[in-house]
Amino acid sequence: MSADTLAAPGLDREKLFAARLHAVRVRPYLATALFALHVVESRRVRTMGVDRWWRCYASPEFVAATSVEELAGVWVHEVSHLLRDHHGRSDRVARERGLTGASERLRMNIAADFEINDDIYGEGLVRPEGALLPSDLRLPTDGLMEDYLRQFQLGPWLPDTAAWLDCGSGADGLDREWELGPGGADGLSEQERDAVRFRVAQGITGRPGGVPAGWQRWAEEAFHPPQPWRQLLGAAVRSAAAAAGAGDDHSYGRPSRRSVSLPGIVLPSLRRRPPRVSVVIDTSLSVSDAELGSALLEVTAISRAVGGRRELVNVVPCDAAARVVHPLCRAEGIPLVGGGGTDLRTGFATALRSRPRPDVVVVLTDGQTPWPSSRPPCRTVVGLFPRTGGPVDEDDPEYVPDSPPDWAHVVEIG
Repeated sequence: MSADTLAAPGLDREKLFAARLHAVRVRPYLATALFALHVVESRRVRTMGVDRWWRCYASPEFVAATSVEELAGVWVHEVSHLLRDHHGRSDRVARERGLTGASERLRMNIAADFEINDDIYGEGLVRPEGALLPSDLRLPTDGLMEDYLRQFQLGPWLPDTAAWLDCGSGADGLDREWELGPGGADGLSEQERDAVRFRVAQGITGRPGGVPAGWQRWAEEAFHPPQPWRQLLGAAVRSAAAAAGAGDDHSYGRPSRRSVSLPGIVLPSLRRRPPRVSVVIDTSLSVSDAELGSALLEVTAISRAVGGRRELVNVVPCDAAARVVHPLCRAEGIPLVGGGGTDLRTGFATALRSRPRPDVVVVLTDGQTPWPSSRPPCRTVVGLFPRTGGPVDEDDPEYVPDSPPDWAHVVEIG
């Protein structure tokens, strides 16, 4: 062992654990997750970082130089990456958008930081020095990682904050050399990670009004995982596209293969545009508030299925008459006005009149409605809320609703 190694101070675990306890006091709903992290001393990480197996790597020098209050903020920041599955979401975004290389993963780490940092600090939790906020780049608050990723590129501001831009594979899905990997000791299994997330979601939903909106939204989705709209919309993309191999959106993110025949010239490739989706939501009296809440969760899932591009999604609340078409900004901000009878034919008509015309119409309903007599000029997906007591109508006890037509792809919403 060298003299330098003997002289180097070890990790001050007492200070680090005191900071974790402070984090638990000010954010008690995160306690299960904070105590689930296994600490690993590392001189190769500049601050603190996490891997996807819930190990937390801490630099002894960083811990020694940082106050307990700031370290508490770092604890919450790092565990937030894991709870919000930023590593899994980054992997999906990379596949869907063709993003490759360490620089793109760095952008994902920064975008994930923006999602976390805009609502976790304050109220007893100190913002660590150098932690980035969306406002630092004049970006809106309350966004998701997938949204922020489209809104900035790496720039000259990067060197000043470089120490805070490596949170490990738990933040962007890219394995680091200093991580122990899947075969290392003290990692959590997939089942254990899911159990931690569920316990934290329980703690959040049990504290109404005392949790930031971003965490409330996350907890609702953790309790009510959306239906597999991704697979359904994937089929819709294939059917809506004009022809195999065709595209309508030029991108230099993945150069055309024809560039090799033209030395010195980079040609853009053609990439398919995700489908435009209109979501018709049944707001009639027979649909409960809980089901309307589930419908908004499905809208969020749909927006993610089209790559997080909210401009491609709009929502039409409908009972006996269709309401205003709402562009998707935030799902929870859409007013689901209604309460009368049901006639989703008007919802279909309104959705198809919107410009540009949708490629896919998704209908979320209990099924107690008449349906259009002819197939719409686009793919249709129907999400049905289950009815265990049999269909009823307040005015006609003998009423039996028509089944969704054969041209609709029907999925039951559990």
